[in-house]
Amino acid sequence: MALCRFTTYTPNAGEQKKWGWVREGQVYTLDDETVKACLQHPGPQGLNVLAEVIETTGPAFTLEELDTLPDRFGHPALAAPVTTGMEVWAAGVTYESSKFARMAESADGGDFYAKVYVADRPELFFKATPHRTVGPNDRVRLRNDSTWDVPEPELAVLIAANTRILGFTVGNDMSSRSIEGENPLYLPQAKVYHGACALGPTVIPVGQLDPQNLGIILTIRRGGEVAYKGETSTARMRRTVEELAGWLFRANGFPMGVVLLTGTGLIPPEEFTLQSGDDISIEIEKIGTLRNHVA
Repeated sequence: MALCRFTTYTPNAGEQKKWGWVREGQVYTLDDETVKACLQHPGPQGLNVLAEVIETTGPAFTLEELDTLPDRFGHPALAAPVTTGMEVWAAGVTYESSKFARMAESADGGDFYAKVYVADRPELFFKATPHRTVGPNDRVRLRNDSTWDVPEPELAVLIAANTRILGFTVGNDMSSRSIEGENPLYLPQAKVYHGACALGPTVIPVGQLDPQNLGIILTIRRGGEVAYKGETSTARMRRTVEELAGWLFRANGFPMGVVLLTGTGLIPPEEFTLQSGDDISIEIEKIGTLRNHVA
C-alpha cells in the first residue's frame, strides 16, 4: 500500500491534481481534505488510515496506467507527492563519499565539508517548493549558467506538520557542482531553481521498510547507452532519518508538512556532467523507481 499523487484532465475543469491510495496495483482516489488532515495532524496509524477512507466507487486507474509522460494531454499521469503549502528541504554531506566529493569540487579545499560531516548539527537547506518540483517521467532541468551538473539520488522522507514521519519516497536533488564549487555561499543558486527537484513515484508508509537499510541504484543513459551507473545503501548514512527530522523541526514549522531529502551517497566522476537529453533512473529498494528526462 502507498500514497500517490496524480494529474487528471477534464474538458470543463482542465488539469487537476488528486491524491490516490495504491493497493495491489490499483489507484483509488482520496478526498483532498482527508489527506490534508493526515499531513497536518496524523494519528498513530499515520498514512495507513487512508486505506480506510478510499472512495467506494472502485479504483480510478491502475498504477501502470499513471506511470507515463505527464504532457500527454488528456491522459492521467503520476505527479510529485507534494501539494500547495508544502516545502522540500534537504540534508547535505550525510555520506562519507559526499564529503570527499564536496571537498574535491571546492576551490579552497572545502575543509568545512569535513567538519559538518562529523559535527552534531547537520547541514540542512531549503530545496524546493511544489512548483519547482516535478514528478515521475517529467523533465528535470539544468541551469544555463552552470558547466558541471549531476543528479543526486536520495531517500526522501514525508513528515507531517506535527513532526510524525509518515513515509518514504525517491528523490532527485539536481545540483550544479560548478556553482557550488566556486563558492559554498552560492549553494542556494546551485540547488534551488525551476525543475531542480524530482519526487516519486509513491510514498511508502512508515513501518513497511527500514529506512536505514535500503539499496539505491542510479543509472544515467545517454543516447540509449549507460553513461553512468552506481550503487549504494542508506546503511552508509552517518545520520539517521529521525535525527535529521529532529534537527529540521528545531525552531521551524511546516503547517502542511514537509519532504526532507536525506543526502546522497552516489556522485558521478568529476569528468561527468549531465547533458540535455539524458535519462535518469533512481531505484530505491522496496520503494520504486523514479525516472526523469533532462530537458
